[in-house]
Amino acid sequence: MTTTTAATRPLGRAALAGSADLLTGPPPGRTGIVHLGLGNFHRAHQAVYTAVAQGAEPGDWGILGVANRSRTVVDALRAQDHLYSVLQLSPEGSRVSVPGVHTGTLVAAEDPHAVVAAIADPAVRVVTLTVTEHGYRIAPRTGRLDLDADDVRHDVRGGAPRTTVGQVARALERRALSHAAPLTVLSCDNVQANGATTRGLVLDFLAAAGAHPDVVDWVERTVTFPNTMVDRIVPASAPRYAAEVRRLTGLDDRAPVPAEPFSMWVVEDRFAAGRPAWERAGAVFSDEVDAYELVKLRLLNGTHSLIAYLGALDGRATIPDSRAQDFVEQAARAVIADEYLPSIELPSGFDPEAYVDELFARWSNSALGHRTSQVGSDGSVKLPQRVPEPATRLLDRGVVPQHLALTVAAWLCCVAPPDGFDPGPHARAMADPAAPRLAALAREAGTARDLVEAVFRHGGVFGADLAERPDLLARVAEYVDLITTHGPREAAAEAARSRAAAREA
Repeated sequence: MTTTTAATRPLGRAALAGSADLLTGPPPGRTGIVHLGLGNFHRAHQAVYTAVAQGAEPGDWGILGVANRSRTVVDALRAQDHLYSVLQLSPEGSRVSVPGVHTGTLVAAEDPHAVVAAIADPAVRVVTLTVTEHGYRIAPRTGRLDLDADDVRHDVRGGAPRTTVGQVARALERRALSHAAPLTVLSCDNVQANGATTRGLVLDFLAAAGAHPDVVDWVERTVTFPNTMVDRIVPASAPRYAAEVRRLTGLDDRAPVPAEPFSMWVVEDRFAAGRPAWERAGAVFSDEVDAYELVKLRLLNGTHSLIAYLGALDGRATIPDSRAQDFVEQAARAVIADEYLPSIELPSGFDPEAYVDELFARWSNSALGHRTSQVGSDGSVKLPQRVPEPATRLLDRGVVPQHLALTVAAWLCCVAPPDGFDPGPHARAMADPAAPRLAALAREAGTARDLVEAVFRHGGVFGADLAERPDLLARVAEYVDLITTHGPREAAAEAARSRAAAREA
């Protein structure tokens, strides 16, 4: 829709009475899905797929959206009949749609017992999660539930659950001991083997909490945890998106979601109690989710991180501006070709060249305004899923992964800069749960090598194996030195030179 209207009216079902083309899907009906993590990604991805599926095959698949702490989106949706707009942005123009699938909202931090009760409701058949990698409370060195984390300990001891895993586990316990209706728990986060991982974390929690063996047995036999791969670039909210929605529709939306046109969802078809007809909305059901997942985690997410860190250090505010720099594009293409692609087995019929071309087109979408600070946040949780396996594979062959080393070095320079180095405003804006711990290590380090050794051995980010790889640590330290003394361009140039020398050898 591209018309401009002078008068605006608040978004709601009454306001859409004369704009039926904007609304996706019929009224949601009964709640059949509880979603944990009511952020932009869910509202531009799973909610859109569900709304389209409901339009094709209606059913009781309304979504109760649960925010973790913030009331901002919750208050906005409650004032708008739980409606919001998705603003699809591209250089060719913008489009607006309104998914009409949410039945209600909760804030977990304010009423955790209500969240547990909602998940335990026998009418609920699917729980979906988008709580970011950090929300799973995974201990980096073990890959298991971090039982040393304060909020996990609180939940295990019986407190009103603060963590996502605690909320799900306590709700499953209640279901098992009451009606025992089957349930599917569907992670939609960038966690490797996200379904299997979530299942393991829930079982870790139940074991630590001393759950009755019958509860554990019921979860293992009855509850399914399909693996999924999700893909859509969804920038953080900004006032300009609401202004664009007003310009295009005449609607005043307090919670618009910007998104790129591309969207992909690959899911294992293992559902304990039914599901929406998501395939009618374009979802792919496959038994090769693990292969699609590695393509996404490494080729897209891993390279996206490198683009964000190099760009932020070069003073670039957005991903398109960063990707437009020749040295960034060259580094991105090199890490894909030499280090990420060889580390994965591609899905059947997958065309890697076309996929990579599409990635660079998506990263060039200047209409999105996707910020380097957003993409670069939470690196201490993201990089352990993206760097160690492909790095180890090359190191075992006697090859130092130059651009993976550059990725780690650029991340460190952004979130734990050596004493006296200013990484710039975009790097300083990156949030990272490990930042205080890493900053303390940076203050104590005398040299870049000291910093890198301390991070790999004591930072609680990477597994112990990489700490015993001196060639990798030395190279990361050299790139830290280059970035802090000559800038990211020279560090990337050195990586390119080393890549060329290795190819000639």
